Amino acid sequence: MTDEASLLLYEVCDGTAWITLNRPEKRNALSEPLQEELNARLWEADEDNRVHAVVLRAAGPDFCSGYDLQKYDQPIPGQVDHRRGRAKFDDDAWHQERAQRLRMALFDMHKPVIAQVHGRCLAGGTDLALLCDMVICTDNALFGFPPARSQGSLPSHMWLYLVGPQWAKRLLLTGDSIRGDDAAKIGLAMKAVPADQLDAEVEALAARLALIDADLLSANKRIVNLGLELMGARTIQRMAAEMDARGHLSASRSQFNETVRTQGLKEAVRQRDEPFGDPVVQL
Repeated sequence: MTDEASLLLYEVCDGTAWITLNRPEKRNALSEPLQEELNARLWEADEDNRVHAVVLRAAGPDFCSGYDLQKYDQPIPGQVDHRRGRAKFDDDAWHQERAQRLRMALFDMHKPVIAQVHGRCLAGGTDLALLCDMVICTDNALFGFPPARSQGSLPSHMWLYLVGPQWAKRLLLTGDSIRGDDAAKIGLAMKAVPADQLDAEVEALAARLALIDADLLSANKRIVNLGLELMGARTIQRMAAEMDARGHLSASRSQFNETVRTQGLKEAVRQRDEPFGDPVVQL
């Protein structure tokens, strides 16, 4: 089935569940409702016996521009009735962990997920893509986490396990981006192809997975992910959420939020990124 009115498009066809981020007018920025619906659809696909694998892709020119900052960078609310606000460190960490649990379905679900990435895959977009089991991208896609320049740390963190400590530091300490073809060379993506070949490449891999018993796919995904857990990958996700809350205490984060409120998001992003000039790393 396909729900045209949804934040996501969802369809099951020939053993594959196709999940499409569907906020092209917002470059698929991750709002809370979008993340909640994505979580629900992932578990729906995981329960569906027709599904062997999932493809996560996006409508419009970009895979995902990041988190919806119009929501996240409003004035910090205090406590509302008996519920948490975001004013205290523990409140912020609690909210970061809550949102992270929605994304962790990609890692925890039994069936494999392929991220089909084109255009910009920035900030929260990388939090989604890098939790998938395999990433196939266009050679001119862009991966990066620009908010690391001023707004906080990464609320999910698989970079270390995919590219190693030096490249993780090179990209995250600067907030610079890397093209899809180079991302594949360092292991951030599994494969990069020309844009006109992306659909066919992903479809071919999904079709191969559909030939395998879903129970075997589950066993082979889970042994790899359990190995990652033994290397600390599951624990470091929880630490990342708390470290992001710590990063939110920085003076640069406060200044960014103030600029958003007084001059708008576009100006805040310009002031954040302009000093860096060309943000794309060249191998």
